[in-house]
Amino acid sequence: MPVEVTWWGHATATVRDSGITVLTDPLLVRRVAHLRRRRGALPPPQAARADLVLVSHLHADHLHLGSLAMLAPGTRVLVPRGAPRAVPGLRRLASALELVEVGPGDEVAAGPLTVRAVPAAHDGRRLPLGRHTAPALGFVVTGEERTYFAGDTGLFDGMADEVGAVDTALLPVGGWGPFLGEGHLDAGRATEALARLRPRSAVPVHFGTYWPVGMDAVRPHEFHSPGAEFKRLAARPAPEVAVHLLGHGESVRLEADR
Repeated sequence: MPVEVTWWGHATATVRDSGITVLTDPLLVRRVAHLRRRRGALPPPQAARADLVLVSHLHADHLHLGSLAMLAPGTRVLVPRGAPRAVPGLRRLASALELVEVGPGDEVAAGPLTVRAVPAAHDGRRLPLGRHTAPALGFVVTGEERTYFAGDTGLFDGMADEVGAVDTALLPVGGWGPFLGEGHLDAGRATEALARLRPRSAVPVHFGTYWPVGMDAVRPHEFHSPGAEFKRLAARPAPEVAVHLLGHGESVRLEADR
């Protein structure tokens, strides 16, 4: 059975493997605080239907309470250890959702899949407020294929060893503003991550979806170009990796890469 990846925008993607639907960092609304969705239609209601949801860290564009509230009651959601303490609104959702707190190295079974939490180099705090922290995470989903969802991360020592061998990597290549701080991958750094990980295929995410209100004319190339730039740059250090540049709502079946 082929593995299918659908990109809904930003860090939100659906991975279907072995009959199980996994949803990453659901962000299913048109606006988040000062960020407005500038490209791509909103994900359809079926995007919120998943057997398992992965939340990489506490920032509101990744742990979005309104989008989590759209999930079906009883949906299992993996969150960084300490997330319910750091985000009071998440505790209010605990009666409707099955929250599972995980840290780096933890594994969770979901039917025939195994999901392993791995480290990420990113600020794990709930900004701008909140003194409690939780680790920023990536996840490796293992079934028919091994799919790495990086969440939001910078490069870090031992990245390849922590992640391990993977078939497909969902890598962030941009952000939601004109400047990326530490703990992020741009197209160039994502290419370096690709060279370290050496998957068979890659899907760029976390770009070209949300942008601050009133800043459309500020460094617009940082919004429009990261996905194509990543695909162009990856051809030199990792020519054997098939880079699938998806539009919003588009899917790729990875059977041909196996």
